[in-house]
Order: sequence, then C-alpha cells, then structure tokens
Amino acid sequence: MTDMQGFLYPRTQSGASSLIPSPPWFYSGDLLTVEYRTDPARVKALLPAPLELAPDDPGAVAFIWADWQSCSTDRAELLDPVRSQYKEAFVVVRCSFQGVTYSRCVFIWVDKDFAIGRGLHQGYPKKLGSMWQTRPHPFAQAAPQIAAGGMFGATLSASDRRLAEAVVTLKEPAATNGFVNGHPMAHHRVLPDIAGTGDAYSELIATGAKAAEGGQTWTGDAELRLFDAPTEELADLTVDEMIGGYYRQVGVQWDGGTTLAKITS
Repeated sequence: MTDMQGFLYPRTQSGASSLIPSPPWFYSGDLLTVEYRTDPARVKALLPAPLELAPDDPGAVAFIWADWQSCSTDRAELLDPVRSQYKEAFVVVRCSFQGVTYSRCVFIWVDKDFAIGRGLHQGYPKKLGSMWQTRPHPFAQAAPQIAAGGMFGATLSASDRRLAEAVVTLKEPAATNGFVNGHPMAHHRVLPDIAGTGDAYSELIATGAKAAEGGQTWTGDAELRLFDAPTEELADLTVDEMIGGYYRQVGVQWDGGTTLAKITS
C-alpha cells in the first residue's frame, strides 16, 4: 500500500493537494471587537459538558471581525494571495473547566475553505459566510485612522441573510483588546460515527497562540445589531448591555494545543 501524504484531505502521494499544510500557522491581521453582555442562561445553553459558566461576568460576549493574511512556514502563500487572505467573524464567550477560566468560540464564519480546514483541526465551529470590515489606511481620503474619531463598520451575512452589523468609534488608547477573548480557548473536536449512533471521536482541548504581538489597542463606543435567520442561532445571544469596542492590529503564531478530556459518547 502506498503511503499518502498531506496534513488533511485530500491525501495523495505527494501531499500537494491537501487542503491545509502542517502547522505551525502564522497570521497577521486587523481585529475589530465589540464586547457586550447577554443573559448568562443564553451562554450556558451553548456550553456542552463538561464546561460550566465562568464564575465572573458569565454573560459577557465578544463579537470579533478579523481581516487576516496567513501562511505556513515556507510563506509561499504570501506570493499567491488567494491562498493567504481571508476574513472571518466569530463570537466568543467564557467558560470554566475544573476551576480554570477559558475562552470559547461558539459561532464563527469564514470566507475560505482552507480556514474551515484549520478549524476542523482546532475545534472552531466554522461555517461559510460573507463578512466585511472598514480598513484603516495612513491616507485618510477614503479610510479611517486608528486614532480618536476613527469610525469602523462591520457586517456579517450567511446563506443570503444579514446576521450582524456593528459600528465602532474610537476614542482613546487602551491597555487591552477586551477581556472575553483573553484566555486559552476550550474547544471540542468531534467526529460523528458512520452508523449515526454517536461520536466516534470526541475530545475537549485547550489551545492558544504560541507567540503573539500587537500594536496599540484603541477603544471606543460600539453599536451592534443581530438579526434572526432560519439556520442560525446567533440572535439568541441578545445584546442586553454594551461594554465597548476595540481595534487592534496583531500577529500570531499557532502550533497545536493539549487534550483536557476525552469525551465518552
């Protein structure tokens, strides 16, 4: 039998067709974050066992838009930009496992298949969507500045439905990019069995950036609206109280995680 190569499917003798290359993976991007509070019961409804609500501010939510450029170790994707550039919008809550607080992505939409492939490995529940965010530029003729008064808009749609829209108006520098997405991620990696009787594989993992750096964070006022859609539950995380908005440019390296628990189906 011929050994097949490739980190993920399709695996071939050469491995050149694999949807994604092996980690580590590198990211540079602009993050627009809106934090707000919802009813903690709505967060709890999205936390599978053995996760529990975070003990502090359990209803806090972060809605993040990200405009990414990414690559693997040889950086070849950067010279073929369709393979490196993508956008995503994702929703993060906090949770607790064995007394430790984690962040957890409960919803996420991306616009490239390779981003979905990485999500399968990392435990992110990625779906296809269309997301847009205002880009800054040093020349202000048609772009906001990352400075006081800068206004940034963002939208998210999927399956021809508008799901969310946000506006952040920057006011001043900040020490952090918010607090909801500030912990290691606790995600489930699952594979249903072929007979349809449960999961053939399920584990709870912890993962996060191996290395990261970022520019100056700016904070300001934020507006966020969520919309109902027949195949989405995003609007269930109702916006009950705004916390604030943030803008930051970051660079991140990701290279694996650890198993917290093997889950019995």
